[in-house]
Amino acid sequence: MAKDLLTPKSNYGDWRDFFFEHGYAIFKNAITPERAEYYKSKQIDWLKSFNRGFDPENEDTWTSEHLPVSFKGGMYGSYCAPHERFAWEARMEPGVMNPFIQVWETEELLDPKRKGLQCVQGLLNFAPNGDNDGGLILMDGSAKLFDQFFQETRVMANHEDAPPPEENYRDLFIFKEEDVKWFEKRGCRLIKPNLEPGDLVLWDSRTMHYAKHPEGNQIRHAQYVCFTPAKFADPQSIREKADIFRSWGGTTHWPHTNIHPQGKAKRHGVIDPQEREEPLEKPVVTDRLLQLAAVKAY
Repeated sequence: MAKDLLTPKSNYGDWRDFFFEHGYAIFKNAITPERAEYYKSKQIDWLKSFNRGFDPENEDTWTSEHLPVSFKGGMYGSYCAPHERFAWEARMEPGVMNPFIQVWETEELLDPKRKGLQCVQGLLNFAPNGDNDGGLILMDGSAKLFDQFFQETRVMANHEDAPPPEENYRDLFIFKEEDVKWFEKRGCRLIKPNLEPGDLVLWDSRTMHYAKHPEGNQIRHAQYVCFTPAKFADPQSIREKADIFRSWGGTTHWPHTNIHPQGKAKRHGVIDPQEREEPLEKPVVTDRLLQLAAVKAY
């Protein structure tokens, strides 16, 4: 067992060796293709439940007016979506949780300066995803250069995705093209993991990453998943996270910090009248789920 994750062990003898070297790892068949098809169909059912005329077989209905309001054309954090039964079922799949449990094998807290591995993000894939499909792009090897890059004062790009300063988001940096070149000159390269239904990708959040726009007509079906040790969270973050769960709200991908309520979806500048106060299908609430949601102590 590693003392901490500031300096990972030199050799694990498993997938973690690749993960700490390259900043990501791919798990083939983390769930079965049948389970992936189940989650894919539940996502379609959820989109159809708004009765706006969306038809997955008719591309003319793949528009904002036929769909609930999303972020960046397809990411859903409002309408109580994070707490739909199928969303919690996906998070709690053994093949999804076990890699997180394995990578966080430590009883030690990281130091207050927040160096080292702080967050591992995940993407559980439900549909074929190839070169021409929208999907995750990673800068292979960039996590190892994270501290070196930020030794100098850096100014992030003025991008439409940047949150307003008053929201005080931590741990978000939007890279400029010159920053991409900085990493490439040091041997890093951008890759797109092509995935089959049931595959899982984990990446160190210090890895430069973004989403690629689709070039074809394949609908992307995936769910983002993230777990970190409960001990990383301070009491205030625990309370905030629990309160958001009780109201069926969404927050950032960070489980233990940056607890910002997602807020209600807005259409044409006003709260969407189709917003929801509870999930369409509530999850089966177990002690384990409540622990993951920070409602019940370990």
